[in-house]
Amino acid sequence: MALSKNLSKALKDLSDGVAGIHVWPMLAWQEVRQRYRRSVLGPFWLTISTGVLLGAMGPLYGRLFNQDLAAYFPHLAIGFVIWMLIAGLINEGCNAFIAAEGLIKQTPMPLSIHVLQVVCRNLIIFAHHLVIVAVVLLVFTPEFGRGIVLVPVAVLVLAANGVWVGLLAGLLCARFRDVPLIVQSVVQVSFFLTPVLWKAGSLGRFDWVATWNPFYHFLEIVRAPLMGQPVPWQSWGAVFAMTAVGYVLALAFFARYRARIAYWV
Repeated sequence: MALSKNLSKALKDLSDGVAGIHVWPMLAWQEVRQRYRRSVLGPFWLTISTGVLLGAMGPLYGRLFNQDLAAYFPHLAIGFVIWMLIAGLINEGCNAFIAAEGLIKQTPMPLSIHVLQVVCRNLIIFAHHLVIVAVVLLVFTPEFGRGIVLVPVAVLVLAANGVWVGLLAGLLCARFRDVPLIVQSVVQVSFFLTPVLWKAGSLGRFDWVATWNPFYHFLEIVRAPLMGQPVPWQSWGAVFAMTAVGYVLALAFFARYRARIAYWV
């Protein structure tokens, strides 16, 4: 009975948070403005630095891996931009409740709003980075297929997964302050184990390293259509399976420990 009551409260918190669409986008935009206040270009400074980094990495790694630059550079640039979104959702999701300590203790609002703010903020930064993707696609124009229409859907799926990651990781990190450091280390290592700098096909019989990597599938559902390639059905299946399992785990923990978050932060 208590479990059912806690679950209903958790679901109401999440639904009320989503319904507060006039709140969390505003908080996210204010956070972005605060980070880059008194800056002429604002978040585009991060876009410029990322573009310069990719401009240096593309020819270098293309040469190291003996890849045709016209095929390799879009793979690297688009993959890197998407990876920044994935890494941002995870790393910042860990601190969703910790960073909102003042609001949580002083303002009665759904706790999920703080997670949605993190997701929205990362989508805003990702929108700025789309300038890099647009430039790359203009220079190395691929032959787009019908799958290109699924790119916005794929980005929304990433955002939806950012919500359950923020609920679960944010809760665990509020309780155990060593967890954010562990997560950051895992994300850093995962970057090199995920086909961002390299291509999955280059592994030959060891391509299972990519196939069993969950980040690869989230990356591929966005990158493949932008490069004019079909998305394997296995990737969509893996993504939807991880989304379902993630929400079940996140809601179970959120329902059980939601009332304690204010004391943990």
